[in-house]
Amino acid sequence: MPHVYEMDGPAIYRESFSIIRREAELERFAPEEEQVAVRMIHAAGLVELAAHIHFRGDAVNRARAALEQGAPILCDARMVSEGITRKRLPADNAVICTLHDERVLDMARQMGNTRSATAVELWRPYLEGAVVAIGNAPTALFHLLNMLEAPDCPRPAAIIGCPVGFVGAAESKDALWANDSIPSCIVRGRLGGSAVTVAAINAIADRSE
Repeated sequence: MPHVYEMDGPAIYRESFSIIRREAELERFAPEEEQVAVRMIHAAGLVELAAHIHFRGDAVNRARAALEQGAPILCDARMVSEGITRKRLPADNAVICTLHDERVLDMARQMGNTRSATAVELWRPYLEGAVVAIGNAPTALFHLLNMLEAPDCPRPAAIIGCPVGFVGAAESKDALWANDSIPSCIVRGRLGGSAVTVAAINAIADRSE
């Protein structure tokens, strides 16, 4: 017998979000934060992710306003930059990932750091008022935070900081959370990843959901 399954794409999408809203604990989120959190949970396939998602400094509204004003999105990995849905972006925003810039390898050797962290150095011309999306590399988030310690470093509008992993991921997000001067969104602990970060950016960019 052939398998019977839902074949209507929009219906699958609606029912998925309905399940998330029934099962996840979303009460502590503001309405605009809930919209983003639901998309992040959907990307992870994990309703328990809700307990680990945190927003501060009106991050969703700050990031939305920045995008509407044409701010670029700075991404730590191609998995993040390629996942962003361009048609959702309100101002044909530039999506920038410098990880594969030809300068990065030599710079990384000179700095004695990872390529992911080194690539963040190339964000400086774009960083003022930008939306930062870090979903893969804790070293990128750590290096960005070190850069921001300098008073003359440009300041982003918001940081979506959700690197995933077992070494440095939780610590880098704790470090971001300790910096209360920049609106931010994190997924505490080891959880996170590129798909979750992309989901956050796509939800922020699209007010219609």
